[in-house]
Amino acid sequence: MELYGLHAPLIMPGDNLVGILLDSLKKRRLKVRDNDILVVATKVVSTTEGRIVDSNSVKPSRRAEILARKYGLEPGCVELVIRESRKIYGGVPRALLTLKNNILIANAGIDHSNIPRGSLILWPKNPQKSAEEIRRQIIKATGKKVGVAIVDSRTTPLRMGTVGIALGIAGFRPVKDYRRKKDLFGNTMLITRQAVADDLVGAAHLVMGETNERIPMVLVRGAAVEFTDDNDPRSIVIGPKQCMFMKSLKAKDPIK
Repeated sequence: MELYGLHAPLIMPGDNLVGILLDSLKKRRLKVRDNDILVVATKVVSTTEGRIVDSNSVKPSRRAEILARKYGLEPGCVELVIRESRKIYGGVPRALLTLKNNILIANAGIDHSNIPRGSLILWPKNPQKSAEEIRRQIIKATGKKVGVAIVDSRTTPLRMGTVGIALGIAGFRPVKDYRRKKDLFGNTMLITRQAVADDLVGAAHLVMGETNERIPMVLVRGAAVEFTDDNDPRSIVIGPKQCMFMKSLKAKDPIK
């Protein structure tokens, strides 16, 4: 598998993201091929979709003010976290553990890095639709059947640092099912499924970096995935009642 980081200019609200992506490929003397995968950072998707909010324009609720004091966050930011989250479980200084799009993520994915000071950036309104639209535009412009994934960073329980997670997936199956297959010793696999999309965007996340690298897109070539036009994005998520972590821990919303 080959990964090519694509540098880009500073991307602004309303910019043509696919046009920028194709220009970046041209500057690297790369052409899109069938079965390539384009991994795009969630921040540039959100930026072009206008998902940037002036933190001073957000009026915090009483609940937001209580949580902000408890966890050392700005009340306006916490108010947006409340609005964007399905559930808040608790937190640590500067971060609330939230459920957003059936993903456990800090602060509902809301961030203040790589955007103008005093602003906050939210996840795309519908990352799955965003991935599908980016793919549609790339296919229209190039005639090549590609996959697209939108990546953000998240933390993993009891592990230091961030890894990549796929928020939207189009053009390939995000999970590989190993159940009922045999291992090296002939044992039948019972529960193992591989999160192919998360593995793939994790590699791209390493190429992108987290600060001022200006590599918001990565071309992935030769990935061992199954390409398809009808992938089911729901196949990569499970409900809290099925999750080993969520089922084992008694998580409660601290403020009701």
